[in-house]
Amino acid sequence: MSIRRRTVSFACFFLFVLFSHSTPGLASAADQVTAQVVIIHHELFVQIVPEQHLLIAKDRLTLAVPQSQAPIRLSLSSTLQIDRIALVPEAAGAEALLYDLPFELKHGSVPESPQQITIPSQVVPVGLVRLDVHYHGLINDLPRDPRHLRFVTPSETAGHIGPEGVYVSSESHWYPDVTESLSTYRLLVAVPSGWTAVTQGNAGESRVCPAELCRNDQMVLTEWVVAQPSEAVTLVANRFIATVRDWTAKTGQKIQLSTYLFPDDAHLAEEYLEATARYLDAYIPLLGSYPFEKFAVVENFFASGLGMPSFTLLGSGVIKRHYVQPYALGHEIVHSWIGNAVFNRIDRGNWVEGLTTYLANYYWHELAGGQAQARDQRRLMVQGYNLHVPPERDYPVGQFTQKQDEHDNAIGYQKSSMLFHLLRQEVGEEPFWRALKTLVVQYRGTHAEWRDLERVFAEESGQDLRWFFTQWVERDGAPTVSLSEALAYPVAGASEQTFQLETTIVQSGKSFRFPLQLLIRMEGDRKQVMTVPLRERREPISLTVPARPISVELDPDFMAFRRIARHSLPPVLNHYVTDRRRSVLTAFTDGPDHLSPFRDLVTRIEAQESQQPLDDRTVIASLAPDGLLPQEGSVLVLGGPESRSAIQAILTKYCGERVVLSDTGMTVMGAAHEGPGLALLASCHRADRLGSVVTVLYAAAPQAVAKVARLLFFYGWNSVQWPLASDRTEVRLDASNPIR
Repeated sequence: MSIRRRTVSFACFFLFVLFSHSTPGLASAADQVTAQVVIIHHELFVQIVPEQHLLIAKDRLTLAVPQSQAPIRLSLSSTLQIDRIALVPEAAGAEALLYDLPFELKHGSVPESPQQITIPSQVVPVGLVRLDVHYHGLINDLPRDPRHLRFVTPSETAGHIGPEGVYVSSESHWYPDVTESLSTYRLLVAVPSGWTAVTQGNAGESRVCPAELCRNDQMVLTEWVVAQPSEAVTLVANRFIATVRDWTAKTGQKIQLSTYLFPDDAHLAEEYLEATARYLDAYIPLLGSYPFEKFAVVENFFASGLGMPSFTLLGSGVIKRHYVQPYALGHEIVHSWIGNAVFNRIDRGNWVEGLTTYLANYYWHELAGGQAQARDQRRLMVQGYNLHVPPERDYPVGQFTQKQDEHDNAIGYQKSSMLFHLLRQEVGEEPFWRALKTLVVQYRGTHAEWRDLERVFAEESGQDLRWFFTQWVERDGAPTVSLSEALAYPVAGASEQTFQLETTIVQSGKSFRFPLQLLIRMEGDRKQVMTVPLRERREPISLTVPARPISVELDPDFMAFRRIARHSLPPVLNHYVTDRRRSVLTAFTDGPDHLSPFRDLVTRIEAQESQQPLDDRTVIASLAPDGLLPQEGSVLVLGGPESRSAIQAILTKYCGERVVLSDTGMTVMGAAHEGPGLALLASCHRADRLGSVVTVLYAAAPQAVAKVARLLFFYGWNSVQWPLASDRTEVRLDASNPIR
């Protein structure tokens, strides 16, 4: 996940600024700014005192002030106090001529919003202006667990300075800023001895901070230079062990790779460096030269998976779990191009996450030759949308800004990702990949919107794509397709026995234009896959096949994006999670001296739903002696051997003979499993309540459930898969057309 401002817009220019403040370069930028004040450069000196949650800073701002000047308005965290704002004279060596400027403060209407600093226009000259802003204060918003059953967002914080670590981002408003600024940065960061500060850009040598600069002689000073304009800068610090490798990509580009890990995890450095190199070598040929001089993997003291220009910030928990998968580290590396080199104004639609998800979470499997994994990713994207986005809560991809929960994730990440898969099918392989490189070249260092993507892909493909972006970006929904009765008859006079297959594909609801795969199964275990272009609400299909057809199946490889009824999807735990009516039935007992591990799960569910309306909360109840389930909704049954007979009765009723519990273990789909360490998670459809499921979490012993219960909702998509029954139509042989 790329991190950026919640509401972002940018000045329409691209400028590299070095820290000499050379007049020719800056004047060029100022000539382009005519409407509003923007900040071109920040020169920050920052002292951080973790034990006191304290930040002490001076920011020398280089601003471009236009002729038609309104008052200068800066934003800064309301927890920070301004000590002084001064105008810096143009003449070199004239620091003594600094003079203070008047300013007014206005606090936001809610505590989390930043304060607004207003400097009257008449006290600031037109052109290039440098201001010194001295300020200090506390940043102490302790990270909180996200409020979702399945953790899809990082821990929630506006920024924190403390003994656990330092994290300040654009949402911390930790330095004065002006909306619509793309800035370069120079940072001098002082942290306690034994700590290391990390940010984007390139680091200089660290040294003991001179007494005249720092609060005490136990602080270490490091310089960081961010030479490429960025929409924001994120600063972290902790007790890291750094590992650095000078690396050359297969294309010849030289990139510094590094890790900043906690001492207990420092042995994982080589694994992360190797994975970083592997992803860079894969994506540089697709997207062009890597946009920065370094990439760093940085360990965080709270749960996170964030991508910033030239580094990623990963929570300690995932670092320990070898978080090098394509959907993890690979995703953050792709953000180096998409989101951190080419920006987007999320208030006008966030296309970045969908494209990054497509390239990392999905396309990596195609690159690596994992066709089964690629198909599985497409399936998960389609299922995620269908379970998490009921029609009444749908909205257009173009309105997605950022992920708050799985509902947003299904639209902004999954549907948007499949949008790019459909676009690739529409324009063809070469134009699609050529357009991506063009997009990065044309918009690097500035912002691109959906309309800009439309223009680039249209130009590279030579096609008018207005209909495509209207249908998939500006409209909500997805096609709902079905097959009417399929008929086949032998083809008369053919040299070999062939059959004519006729059917009609029907779209209900909105009509969509897209390609749809058909899998035709024939006698003799033969099969054939065909793709038909859908244009109308009813599309008659007539195909000649080399053997008698038995059945026709829609979209067997999930190449399309469409609506599928909940009861037609394979039952998984996420059916339970997304059901508006949910119950947990407890079939376990707590011990006299300790609580069952199941109890921890129940407590967690209750805590995470405490802020939801009462009607949306899970009902917690004991399993009735007769095993009867609530009349409505999905059910999660928690229990062990003490309730085996009651749980078995439920499994038999809803899962048939697929799961059988015994004294020594269980038999699942005919395979026997034994031992006290076994835990079972089984979901089956409630035939009496379409769209709902019965899920059983059964543990042979308390120790078996402890770990599973803690991570239960990460298994939300795990399932034994089978074809979607409603998407398969049997073919009837038309006897009125005998072979002649």
